[in-house]
Amino acid sequence: MDVALRSTALWVLLLILAFTIPAGTILPVRLDFTLSSTKCKPGEIISARVMQDVPLPNGGAIRAGAKVIGRIVNVTAASDGHPASLSLRFDTLETSEGKLSVTTDLRAIASFTEVERAQVPLGGADRGTPANAWTTVQIGGDVVYRGGGYVVAHGERVGKPVNGGVLGPLRSNPERGCTVTSDVGEALQALWLFSSDACGTYDLTNLRIRRAGPANPSGEIILDAAKGQVRVRAGAGLLLSMNDSAPAN
Repeated sequence: MDVALRSTALWVLLLILAFTIPAGTILPVRLDFTLSSTKCKPGEIISARVMQDVPLPNGGAIRAGAKVIGRIVNVTAASDGHPASLSLRFDTLETSEGKLSVTTDLRAIASFTEVERAQVPLGGADRGTPANAWTTVQIGGDVVYRGGGYVVAHGERVGKPVNGGVLGPLRSNPERGCTVTSDVGEALQALWLFSSDACGTYDLTNLRIRRAGPANPSGEIILDAAKGQVRVRAGAGLLLSMNDSAPAN
């Protein structure tokens, strides 16, 4: 296959992929870089890695290991008693097949420590129990019975464990400000270490999500400090919600 034909085939593949990533599809990612209002600069490129295969309606998937790339939009450091603010936008999904231009919103963000805690079984690791039989607690409180094959919230089954995470439909969390739209419905989502109703910040007591992304300009996420500086350590987990996608130019 010559270069022109390969390029055409790749563009067609990416076009198909773009049109089969519905709005509301969750991308569970882990930050590659620390977000800091004292060190980050506007225009600086940031990235995060998809941590679980994301199922798509056409039977395909966005594979774990794909990267979401973006940039810092603006930084306001803390000064004169005013807390810091940092805004960012993820705009590219990079897979083994190529790149897509994307717009994403932020549903939930959890600290590096919270991400690590969600991977430790209740009662601590037991050398006699294989990892695929552990019982763990998701970020947000859902309980994963890997040996029994289901995820429970308030006594109700809300998902199932799979390789690399869990699958289940999103649930609304009005107390934290998250709803589920009808177009997302009962579609199975890749939630990695997060609960089905995860929303907002976890173990980031100084962090506030001022804008999650939907408002103009679309996709811009604004993080404010309650006091002092904004700092989210590399290795933090995010649930990004797909707003829009198209083949990258």
